[in-house]
Amino acid sequence: MASHIVGLKLSLAFGARLHWKVTHMQTITKKELVDRIADKAGCKRVLVKEIVQNLFDEIIDELGRGNRLEFRDFGVFETKQRAARVAQNPKTLQRVNVPAKRTVKFKVGRLMKIKLQEGLERDRAASGGQPAGQAPVTSKSPETPS
Repeated sequence: MASHIVGLKLSLAFGARLHWKVTHMQTITKKELVDRIADKAGCKRVLVKEIVQNLFDEIIDELGRGNRLEFRDFGVFETKQRAARVAQNPKTLQRVNVPAKRTVKFKVGRLMKIKLQEGLERDRAASGGQPAGQAPVTSKSPETPS
């Protein structure tokens, strides 16, 4: 197996399924993004940091107001209301009331979908093919026997 595959996890909750864990994922911080943008734009890092922080603040404010944010090709942020429910503590089996809450949903845009698919195909090529139990992703529809 390729070095980027750590192991398999067998999930029996809804039937046997294989899950692959990929280790080459990195965490990119706001500081690293600011540094990259400042280098590309030829601007001072302090200015770029302020602009990036203002963008994040505006996104948070608009979502807090219940507004939907749409960035073409990137994606859409919107809030969703989650209903109140009764959950169960798995350790004590005690019932717990979980109040209703608002959460943020993100729907991936066209360009991001393309980049994610390219990364998946690159990972498959590096690992020598398909993970077990998964059909290959193709753009053609399956041929029907005549």
